[in-house]
Amino acid sequence: MTNSNGLAGAPRSRVRRALVVGGGVAGPTLAMFLRRLGVATTVLEARTSERGDVGAFLGLAPNGLQVLAELGLAEAIAGRGAACQGMRFENARGRCIGVIDHRDHVQRFGAQMVMIRRAALHTALIEAAAERGAECRFGARVVAVDERPNEVVARLESGEELAADVLLGCDGIRSQVRALTLPDAPAPAYTGLCDVGGFARCPEAPLEPGWTVMTFGRRAFFGAFAAPGGEVWWFHNNGARAAMQAIDPEQQRASILALHRDDSPWIADVVRATPTLLGPWVLHDIMTMPRWHAGRVCLLGDAAHATSPSAGQGASLALEDALVLSRCLRDADAPQAAFARFEAERRGRVEAIVRQARKNGDGKAPAGPVAAWFRDRMLPLFLRLGAKAQAEAFAHRVEWAAPGT
Repeated sequence: MTNSNGLAGAPRSRVRRALVVGGGVAGPTLAMFLRRLGVATTVLEARTSERGDVGAFLGLAPNGLQVLAELGLAEAIAGRGAACQGMRFENARGRCIGVIDHRDHVQRFGAQMVMIRRAALHTALIEAAAERGAECRFGARVVAVDERPNEVVARLESGEELAADVLLGCDGIRSQVRALTLPDAPAPAYTGLCDVGGFARCPEAPLEPGWTVMTFGRRAFFGAFAAPGGEVWWFHNNGARAAMQAIDPEQQRASILALHRDDSPWIADVVRATPTLLGPWVLHDIMTMPRWHAGRVCLLGDAAHATSPSAGQGASLALEDALVLSRCLRDADAPQAAFARFEAERRGRVEAIVRQARKNGDGKAPAGPVAAWFRDRMLPLFLRLGAKAQAEAFAHRVEWAAPGT
């Protein structure tokens, strides 16, 4: 039995104090599992509040929801989003050229993908971590990491120093922890795509609630999810990296409208109906790194293996990492042994998904008339292969009561 903090009767870790850098997806989740082990845990987030600029929306896949279920949070967090019934793929003329149906996923995988605003997910996780006894500090930017005998010390921008047995970097693709402790790590690679998104009310858009529509436009890619209640959550991808970074929001809107001027008219309606454009974000990934840990420091989530959004697995992989790393710290005799076990268990899976995401993203690039004709006819085959890879990712399970118990 455990109490509300997940402590009573739980196995205890040899680690007693942990610093978790990053208050996004992996960080608060990791903190909750560490609290289950009786570890005094402090989450350090550079943003000054939980409501900072954290992006638009994402999908929580069944494998990620399984981790949240282990924490007793799956139902509550799913309630902050909406189930995704599936994805329809359209060409620039609006003709459906393929479908991936998710409606049987509860039976197949135990859960159905949930679309959720990123800010809502971050808030839910950080609140749950605090309720379970983790100290969560905003405006706590780490500027130096120093390993000393039997401990690691993080120095904050304020000058304050904090010591712990381990420091765990969950601070995303531009990880400060990675830069400070693994200077030989490769820089994130540009995927060839930029992303802009937003939330709009556009009742005239011909979108079925609960479905995501992916449009291969003539000059850019557009995705839209029809959330219950009539709101449209959307994103736009193109490769105009310099242009998207250099213009103001209304110039961005005009640029997006121009890129989709020959595509389905509802796309322009949605873009015009959006009060505030979010982004742009230049999309990067990390295909592989020589190592994920050094001494008493370990990276996880996007800090170790960033994937582009094109696989729909970034948040779910971060959730899996949090469970597996906590379990390794529970079972190993020393942090370094736990980190090595964690990396060995996770590397193959996550790097395969990063490669698949890059391949998916490459398919969003604009195609000439001949290539578009070929794509429209071959997409059903490609989607069957993609659905198989997706099913393998969704079916993956990481168990808390595994290896050492």
